[in-house]
Amino acid sequence: MSHLPQLGNISPLIPAGDDVEKAIAFYEQQLGFTTTHKEGTPVRMAIVERDSAVIFLVKNDYKHLSEGISLRIQVNGIEQLYEEFQAKGGQIIHPNEPLSTKPWGPKEFSVIDLAGVCITFYEFPFVT
Repeated sequence: MSHLPQLGNISPLIPAGDDVEKAIAFYEQQLGFTTTHKEGTPVRMAIVERDSAVIFLVKNDYKHLSEGISLRIQVNGIEQLYEEFQAKGGQIIHPNEPLSTKPWGPKEFSVIDLAGVCITFYEFPFVT
């Protein structure tokens, strides 16, 4: 009996800027990720994880590349996550992208990391 292939979580490689240690600190302290792997001295690549979200941070200071990247991370409990980030000062939340319901359905908000990568956290409402 054959089974259909099923895709799992996506684990993007994103530019972390010139200082991967600074990027790691941002992802840990501001976004609540945990570093599960580092490579190089100085660090040139790291893997950070939070729940099912896995991101590879790669040393790359080409700012135009970073600013052109946008990730979307699905969340259960978007309001609680938004409150968590606001409790850390709220400066990481993109001023033009606070928590709001979009015309296409999800509640979402965005953060810009130190390298300029846009990360949007979103949750679709439960249909009952």
